[in-house]
Amino acid sequence: MAADVELGLIEGYYGGPWTWSERRAQVDRLKVHGYGFYIYAPKADVFLRRRWRETPPAETRDGLAALAAHCRENGVRFGVGLSPFEIYRDFNAEAQGALARKLAWLDEFGIDDLGILFDDMRGDLPDLAQTQVRIIHWIAERSRASRLVVCPTYYSDDAGLDRYFGARPADYLEDFGAGLDPAIQIFWTGEEVCSREFSPGHLDRVAESLRRKPFLWDNYPVNDGPRMSPHLHLRAFTGRAAIGGRIAAHAVNPALQPTLSLIPALTLAESYRLGEAYQYVEAFDHAADEVLGKELASLVRRHLQTFQDVGRDRLAPETIAKLRPRYAAFDHPAAREIVGWLDGAYVITPEMMEGA
Repeated sequence: MAADVELGLIEGYYGGPWTWSERRAQVDRLKVHGYGFYIYAPKADVFLRRRWRETPPAETRDGLAALAAHCRENGVRFGVGLSPFEIYRDFNAEAQGALARKLAWLDEFGIDDLGILFDDMRGDLPDLAQTQVRIIHWIAERSRASRLVVCPTYYSDDAGLDRYFGARPADYLEDFGAGLDPAIQIFWTGEEVCSREFSPGHLDRVAESLRRKPFLWDNYPVNDGPRMSPHLHLRAFTGRAAIGGRIAAHAVNPALQPTLSLIPALTLAESYRLGEAYQYVEAFDHAADEVLGKELASLVRRHLQTFQDVGRDRLAPETIAKLRPRYAAFDHPAAREIVGWLDGAYVITPEMMEGA
């Protein structure tokens, strides 16, 4: 029997952000398939990251208010991911005042979920876990959000985090879990930043370290790095069987292409619904037909290996020239995303990631 798992979407990608109408469309399409929460946290929103102390422009305020209202109308939890960049280096009176103002600003939207994200920041500091825990508890006392979910600086076993952000302090994860209020959830991406699968043994070990079930931040079908942006991640989810009882919730970090992201997102819902009866190729076929319509889905199936495995960077110019008019002939948002991808509209550079 399939496990009853809370599914949701977290906009946690680098690169060009979706439009507000695209976000509302995601809520509409995913709610039908059992997705129950939506967390706004695009890395391109600098007012949630490096410029978090500043008040965002009116356009962002109005867009968030409308998205929050849309989620409420549809019975979907709405959240925001805030990354107070390296605030743990000096949590002084100025930082506390700025953070209190930001929390009050977020409370105006009536958010259900507040994500505090310490990801992609320097972490080789003494007493990192204890300092972060103190800040999180300080936030919990001041936010009106009904659920607080935290992303630690070292949110995976992946050694790449240590190379980019400094060697993780000894016993960081254990100290983080031991010090944090059990009511607060913790994001985890798995054995790798972009995990190919989540094994029950791994999740059991992490749950023991965290002293709670991990709240999965699943980095598929996200395609936001310099190595991934030349690829369209369209295939169905695999490697996530028999984990429902081992996680607090499952959040999907989508691709840069919102409509195409729906295809794998729908297959994840089907995998939980069907349990051992799940078949990933069949799930892809169902989802592609639903999202794209049969004619466009048939064309995408023909080029699936090209899109996902070969990638745009390895396509000859004449191949791109042949593919482009075939997809441009469709009046469909997914076809327009494919055309944009062929045109290089979704390329992510290292500079784009470093500046976020």
